[in-house]
Amino acid sequence: MATLCGIGVGPGDPELITLKGWRRLQQARVIAFPAGRQGRRGIAEEIISPYKDPQPIYLPLEFPYVLEEEVLKRAWHKAAEQVYAYLAQGMDVVFVCEGDVSFYSTFSYLAAAVRALDPHMAIEVIPGVCSPLAAAASLGVPLTVGSDRLAILPAMYHVDELAQVWVWAEVVVLMKVRSVYGQVWQWLKEHHLLAQAAVVSWATTPQQQIYTPLTNYPELTLPYFSLLIVWKRRLRFNPV
Repeated sequence: MATLCGIGVGPGDPELITLKGWRRLQQARVIAFPAGRQGRRGIAEEIISPYKDPQPIYLPLEFPYVLEEEVLKRAWHKAAEQVYAYLAQGMDVVFVCEGDVSFYSTFSYLAAAVRALDPHMAIEVIPGVCSPLAAAASLGVPLTVGSDRLAILPAMYHVDELAQVWVWAEVVVLMKVRSVYGQVWQWLKEHHLLAQAAVVSWATTPQQQIYTPLTNYPELTLPYFSLLIVWKRRLRFNPV
């Protein structure tokens, strides 16, 4: 029976692919990944490029960057049909995505759409390094210690969400902070937290940028893959 295998290939550095993920890639006959934009490689394809071999079939899948649920459902269904065409022939398909496959990943939707086509399809998940862990490592600090409570907000549309979780969390990660950075910076300033926060863009890649202390950065033009971490405890950053 064929298997659909999701592999998290990490935040950007190809050496952060797990040994299990790497071995599965070497065995794969069909490797799928989110297609890039404007003729460029997608991030997951870029990560695995040092390991690409001419033998497997490479299958880019289109996933639109929109919020309209119906548009997304059609894209997931189309991608699932493309993948299932190989699975139905008894060929395993590996789908690679940046970060971890269970952490806000496209693979979750693809796997669900494939299961809708065939409820008995075997699904395998190989975890990877997700961006909050990579960012903390790049800053040279532990993300959590002791009994720290961690909150991760996938995308903030109002700073009130930060205020709500700050009541109970000792560490807060704001994913995709680009669109609300100005509001968040002001909130951090008002609460005297700028020295305890940092922004990391493109963690572990050659394009990585670290911004700390945030007192120096009231305005930033950030790329899509940027996150902000703020701690209640005082700590010294040791960027690497």
